[in-house]
Amino acid sequence: MASLILHLATRLLMPLLLMFSLFLLVRGHNEPGGGFTAGLVAAAAWGLYALAYDARTARRALRVEPRVFIGLGLIAILASGLAGMFTGKPFLTGLWGRLEIKGFGSLELGTPLLFDFGVYLTVLGVVLTIIFTLEEE
Repeated sequence: MASLILHLATRLLMPLLLMFSLFLLVRGHNEPGGGFTAGLVAAAAWGLYALAYDARTARRALRVEPRVFIGLGLIAILASGLAGMFTGKPFLTGLWGRLEIKGFGSLELGTPLLFDFGVYLTVLGVVLTIIFTLEEE
């Protein structure tokens, strides 16, 4: 599709959609949002890009095959589950740690965020695989 308006709208909306997906990802384990919703928003941004240009251009801009996202996401989900087992606790037990950053303060990180990140990558990879396959047909 060669629409100037769609190209311009995509160039303006895509960074906003990707930043919003990261916002949903980070706040998701405490409030509504999370990896699934954030992954859908990120996939929608790339789907818009594929619609404005084409699937081949979108794949080149993404620089990573969507199936790689699926694999990395599943590894992150498994790692978040196994982390509890290494401490002698059941599978998928939440663990938290504090990270001190000079001049910024402390940041509390945990395995639920790693799990959400894995879901984010998996959903992004699955939806992009579907979108790109349909667009290429």
